[in-house]
Amino acid sequence: MLRTLILAACFLPFPALAEEGWPRTIAQPGSASGGDLVLDAVPQNIASTAPSLTGILLAIGAPVKATSTAMIGPLTDEKGFFLQWAAEADAAGVSLLYGNLTFDIESLILADPDLVVASATGGDSILPFVPELQAQGMKVLVIDYSSGGWEDLARQIGRATGREAGAEAVIADFDRKAADVAAGLTIPEGSVSIVSYNFGGTFAVSKPTSPQAKLLASLGFTVTGLPEVMADQTTRSSDFDFISHENLAAAITGQGVFLLNGTGESVEAFMADPVLANLPAIKTGQVWPLGPTSFRVDYYSGLDILATVASYFTK
Repeated sequence: MLRTLILAACFLPFPALAEEGWPRTIAQPGSASGGDLVLDAVPQNIASTAPSLTGILLAIGAPVKATSTAMIGPLTDEKGFFLQWAAEADAAGVSLLYGNLTFDIESLILADPDLVVASATGGDSILPFVPELQAQGMKVLVIDYSSGGWEDLARQIGRATGREAGAEAVIADFDRKAADVAAGLTIPEGSVSIVSYNFGGTFAVSKPTSPQAKLLASLGFTVTGLPEVMADQTTRSSDFDFISHENLAAAITGQGVFLLNGTGESVEAFMADPVLANLPAIKTGQVWPLGPTSFRVDYYSGLDILATVASYFTK
């Protein structure tokens, strides 16, 4: 019910930013063309080629009519919509653009969008195809979702779509709810680590600056990252430092552990891993699943994380 009310509020009419108006120019430092994007009017038919951004579009009330989808699996519904925003997409009548993140320009041409939202990074990036779309006369907004939190992305997308008010509304709503949850928590002593455990065969520990870590910190947790002495043992690094399985125990320094994308089953597997048997969190049983939608934080998955954490630690 809460999500429905917020989404309905975002679709109420509101004017574009009076100081700026239309047309407006959007800087495109991540664009394959390197040029700025000029939008003549408020977009009315948006196609998202980045399911990682579709949830933000929905949350701020932007008229996203079609979206690409990820491969169908535990993180999606039967259509490939991510679980955290699938219900909102269905309610808004969002259609499938193409599946399995397999770029299909014909689907975009048929959708005839007045704005294409694309990612500059990640598995849903279509950056090499942007010049081809522009040659078809399509307006393409390129967003680097690795460059900031969902709130920054919401404001960027809000400006490009004329939904600035929608962006500020969901940000304020989320902040209020996070503060309410934080006020009711009893936080266990000691720091915590956020661990991506055997996700796609990889193992990683969150940096204190990841979106998930920042959200937990706002609730009162102290999130610790990889020990500095292990910096040269990472296989790659982004918001999470990726490490080999055999080095995972030494990489986890928190007295408690939140498991990214975690479920009850993944907690059982983590607790039973002989490589991790001596971890303080294993010995005390302080291992908590962060929920299946926690792999990427947007408004909807953020609400899921708040509810999940509240279920463990509410006074």
